[in-house]
Amino acid sequence: MNNKLPFTFFRMHPKVILLEWEQDPSPETLKELIHFKANILKYSMGVSQITQGYCSLLVQWKEDIINYSDTKKELIALYSNLNINSTSAKTKHWTLPVCYEGEFALDLEHLSSELKLSKDTIIELHSKTIYTVCFIGFLPGFLYLNGLDSKLFFPRKKNPRLVIPKGAVAIGGKQTGIYPNESPGGWHIIGNTPISLFNTKNETPCFATSGDTLSFYAVDEAKYQKIRCIKNPKAYLTKVK
Repeated sequence: MNNKLPFTFFRMHPKVILLEWEQDPSPETLKELIHFKANILKYSMGVSQITQGYCSLLVQWKEDIINYSDTKKELIALYSNLNINSTSAKTKHWTLPVCYEGEFALDLEHLSSELKLSKDTIIELHSKTIYTVCFIGFLPGFLYLNGLDSKLFFPRKKNPRLVIPKGAVAIGGKQTGIYPNESPGGWHIIGNTPISLFNTKNETPCFATSGDTLSFYAVDEAKYQKIRCIKNPKAYLTKVK
């Protein structure tokens, strides 16, 4: 580790400190975030939860921070002892079925025209990539995925849709993502997954966590409907250790 910290401290609340990185999240930065979060939770006394953002960690303590300076020193020490090659932060790989056909691919035709790529090429580029879960938000269970092929980069919509269906797989800027529930949104919809991504009844509401990797595989509409109708559609959500 070099002496200059790559993040800045912001005291947001008597119980909350925001650690914010300046650069876009490279794979190395994402590793830092994941392992730093694991270190804080393991070794820092009194931390109740940590929310990981695109380039940030929001750290919340159970009680008011009495000595802010000492707390900063503790966090700096934990960062300085970071080993991003350790196995303390365990991750998984997931494969997820997506239907890129018909009504599920609301913006595929438009993207094909704008990007000067055939629809089959877009589907191939999108489904052959291994993505990294950068973080989860703005909706509970919304997966922000890094690793999108640069040929598919496309700005978000200027006028967002008021309703995007649950399970929509979309492209926004340099990322791809999955809408866990029906909501407004400004990303370009290219498909839909029959797998439910977020369920508050589960012990872990979202199956994936930051640092996990994920890939898609294409299914036709008949297969999509079959998966959606079975009792345990998550059987088609494959976890690879």
